[in-house]
Order: sequence, then C-alpha cells, then structure tokens
Amino acid sequence: MRLTILGGGGFRVPLVYGALLRDRAPGRVTEVVLYDVDAARLHAIGRVLAERAYGIDDAPRVRTTTDLDEALRGADFVFSAIRVGGLEGRAADERIALDEGVLGQETVGAGGIAYGLRTVPVAVEIARRVKVLAPDAWVINFTNPAGLVTEAMAEHLGDHVVGICDSPVGLARRVARAIGVDPAAVRLDYAGLNHLGWLHGMYDGEENVLPRLFEDDALLTSFEEGKLFGADWLRTLGSVPNEYLHYYYFNREAVAAYQRAEKTRGAFLREQQAGFYASTDSVPEASVWAAWDRTRAEREATYMSANRKASGGGERHADDMESGGYENVALALMRAIARDEPATLVLNVRNGTSLRALDEKAVIEIPCRIDAAGPRPLPVSQLTGHEAGLVSTVKAVERCVLEAAESGSARAAVKAFALHPLVDSVHVARRLLDGYRGAHPGLGYLRAD
Repeated sequence: MRLTILGGGGFRVPLVYGALLRDRAPGRVTEVVLYDVDAARLHAIGRVLAERAYGIDDAPRVRTTTDLDEALRGADFVFSAIRVGGLEGRAADERIALDEGVLGQETVGAGGIAYGLRTVPVAVEIARRVKVLAPDAWVINFTNPAGLVTEAMAEHLGDHVVGICDSPVGLARRVARAIGVDPAAVRLDYAGLNHLGWLHGMYDGEENVLPRLFEDDALLTSFEEGKLFGADWLRTLGSVPNEYLHYYYFNREAVAAYQRAEKTRGAFLREQQAGFYASTDSVPEASVWAAWDRTRAEREATYMSANRKASGGGERHADDMESGGYENVALALMRAIARDEPATLVLNVRNGTSLRALDEKAVIEIPCRIDAAGPRPLPVSQLTGHEAGLVSTVKAVERCVLEAAESGSARAAVKAFALHPLVDSVHVARRLLDGYRGAHPGLGYLRAD
C-alpha cells in the first residue's frame, strides 16, 4: 500500500513514519512518497527517516519528489500536511495581528483567516489533481486550519477527504487519566469545530464518568486544560473545552501574553527549525535522528507556553509530551479503511444531521466510527446556547474565507476578518487585510469588488 505525504519535508513527518514502522500487520503501508516544494527540506527529512529505518529489513520504502503529479499517481492514501508560506508566513501572520492588538495564532482569529486565505486555493488545486490522478485514494488532511481546509477539499472529493487533529486525542487522554479510567476504553461525547470543541461526556461502559472530575479541585486542576481554564470556569461551563478555547475565554490575557513574549510561536519555530534543517548535512549519519528528536522535544515543551504563563499554569507535564497524537490517528484511520478494522476516532467530517446548529455540508469535529466504507459520525449531545452561537459565527467566517478564495473577492476577505469574534472592528479588519496582502504575495489574487 502506498502513502503519499504532501509537505513531506515537514518537521513532523518522522512521527508518521515511526507509526508506520510500528505497524507489522498484513496490508500495511510498504511505500512512502514524500512531496515538497523545498528539495533541501525533503533531503533533510529523508536522512532522518533513513536512520530511523536502519536495520529494519521490511521498513516502508521512501522516495522523494518535488513533482506533485508524480507523487499522487498510484497513491492509496494521501496525507496532506502542507504549510503555504512556511514558518516565515506564520511569523508574519502573528506579528501583523499583534500590531493591531488582536490574536495572530495560526488557526484562531486573524492569523487563522490569513493562513486560510493563502492555503485554500492550494488545497483546492491538490484536491482537483487527486481526483484526476488518484480517484480512489483517501485524503487525510492535517493542513491547518484543518476544518476549513477539509471543507474546501470536500467540495471536490466528497467524503473521501477526512480531517484529523491531535488536540481531541490529547484532551481525552488527559481527562481519562485524571479520572482514573483507560483512555482507550472510554466513549467520548465531544463536538464542535476543529480547535473549537467541548467534551460534554466520557462514558466508561454505560456510566458517564466526567462528573467525577468536577467533584475534586485536585483532579480538576491536575491536567493541561484544568490549569489553563481553572476549576471555577470549568465548573461554570460544565464541560471541558479544547485547549484552543483559551484564546476565546481569556482573549485579553492571551493577547497581552503574546505581546509581552520575546518571540511569537511562529518566530520561535522558524528559527528553531531553520537551525535544524541547516545543520543536518553536517550531522553524522548515525546522529541525525537524535538531532531531530532533541528539536522535537523542545518544540513540544514550549507548546502554548504563552497561554500557560497567562493562566499561571506552569510548565507542561511530561505525560502531555509523549508521542501518540495525530500520527496514530492517521494510522488508525488508514487501517480501518484499508483493512476493514473498525475504529472510533474524533475526526473532521461533514456534519450531515449531527449538529442542528449547522448545515449538512459544514465540516465539524466529532467522534466517528470508521470501517472500509469510511467514517460515520456517532450520536453526540447538541451544542449548548453559547457553544452553538460561537460555532455558528466561526463557521460563517470560514464560509467567507471560502467565498474569497473561490471568487478573489477582497470584500469577502474583509468580512471574514470583521465577523470573527476575536477581531473587534471593521477598520481593524481592513487594516489586517492590507497588512497581510503586503506580506504575502500569494494573496495577490484578492481584488477590490
């Protein structure tokens, strides 16, 4: 079975390859094709994978290419993890927003809109090429903003594109461990959009064990989300939000923390990863994996560090930095479809009739049962009033981004910025678009109406 990874020179690709190496079952992936527009990054990641596979006779073969059509031909699965504009673009997204006093995070608020505006046209072109060159392939999308990009690709690929994210996996694992139940054995009542969802229930058999969490302050503040949001606010909500909702519930504090930070997250990663990629040619063949892993550990330890400072949450717990995130979700999804090994995963899929607050085509994040026929959303609780309002507003913003990307309308792009709950002025929205167009040549397609 052949897996094509778009964004194959990306830093997290070795996590995916490591998961493939651990898969020993018949029908597993035997060939990996890495595609990237940056040949130097491809070469560096190719060296990391070669060392990782050393001595493993049946390790999946790896080949690299900068030709998209060559990468897609013959693919059974396509894993999309592209970053249009690179980390330089992410750093610019953050800085331009912060200069206007609003959040610049890459998937939330102004930064997420800017990222979506330059990513959606590229993702749509990829979807069109997949439909022509690999019409039976399944596309697993990890490209951010994951829900928005998945919805854009679904217009061309239908249900054969599925979005994945590691945030719900981490949330469920942390909550289950805090309560004292097996994370692999529980059923989740979780719903929303990507990076905008809530855990309403956790079932161990027929019992909803989530209420146990709210009975004990020590339990409630023993894991990442409890530290971020605080026991009192979690009790007020009666649910456990995805960690990214910290940007909404504590927006003023988050923006202030980002403004005080020596570097934005994008600027930190840009410098950190530039150092890694630049050094790989000078690292001995037997040490390149260790160099990558040291860089990965530093990256994970500093994840959402500004939010933790704003909330007084302290350092990230070691258990929260273990592997087992999106790469294992991707592997379980491929196994379920290719081998008809049923699995239950939280995925980004079309809504259908799952959430009454949204239309059928809206891509949502929800637990699904997956087999050879693909994913099917499972029943979940309906969104509460404020949840439904927030989700509906952000989905409207996403639809404006899709309209702008399809039509080239600058007016639709301004509307996307202006309607977002974390952008507080139409004047700011217009300045944001001007700033992003000046920073990103790829947004030149947006024209005055």
